[in-house]
Amino acid sequence: MSTLKSVNLDGAIRRVTVPDIRARKRRNGGEPLVCLTAYTVITARLLDVHTDLLLVGDSLGMVLYGLDTTVGVTLDMMIAHGQAVMRGAKRSCVIVDMPFGSYQESPAVAFRNAARILKEVGCAGVKIEGGAEMAETVSFLTQRGIPVLGHVGLMPQSVNTAGGFKTRGRDAQDANRIVEDAKAVATAGAFGLVVEGVMEPVARRITDDVEIPTIGIGGSPACDGQILVTEDMAGLFTDFKPKFVKRYMDLGSGIAEAARQYAEDVKSGTFPGPDHCFGMPKEDDHGGE
Repeated sequence: MSTLKSVNLDGAIRRVTVPDIRARKRRNGGEPLVCLTAYTVITARLLDVHTDLLLVGDSLGMVLYGLDTTVGVTLDMMIAHGQAVMRGAKRSCVIVDMPFGSYQESPAVAFRNAARILKEVGCAGVKIEGGAEMAETVSFLTQRGIPVLGHVGLMPQSVNTAGGFKTRGRDAQDANRIVEDAKAVATAGAFGLVVEGVMEPVARRITDDVEIPTIGIGGSPACDGQILVTEDMAGLFTDFKPKFVKRYMDLGSGIAEAARQYAEDVKSGTFPGPDHCFGMPKEDDHGGE
């Protein structure tokens, strides 16, 4: 006789899956994909109800750790933050960036590291940067059960060879190369494609030419979805503001103002007060007229 208790799943939250994302090509109808980055439990909880996909991006190196680029991010960092996001996200499809150096050496090395991410994080898949040169790796991973989100155009992990964060696709040769990269990654089996920092007509052309959803960041409104770094979108990261970012709030200034008021209260002795202490009598507890 089984000792397992029956579980009522009527109110269970259904998580968005990779096939769900793959089916969201806008020419098939439906709304654009809503995607944001997340690095912590609390952020994941706040965003989860609003997003289809949460990306644990290696941008955390710059946003959380103050690095100049994403190149210094490690696999252990990505796994730790991925685990945090999975604890907070119950609905969104969670994808984790593979950091620089964790997949470029060979398809076998990429598989070993990607498998570790999926095992230790429990996420739905990984994202890797690269075009035609990474098609073999994308195919190797997808054929072995690891869903891959591609990334073409401006690729932050290649900032050293590119000479900085420069918009791509400004001339016909570069534009054609990016389109061919996108096609190669899609053909290799990626379920979706981030298109970053390219001229708008290039992102529009990619979206028309590939059968998988495109997710734009500095791309085009024609993309099948959009993604921003949450700290950019909410005004928490203010070191610089890319042209493609729209700030919906200024949380950074709000936190700074809250800290100013807190410091003022501590210095003046008005915090903590009786309401914030255990067992401290209030003034009116002493009686009065």
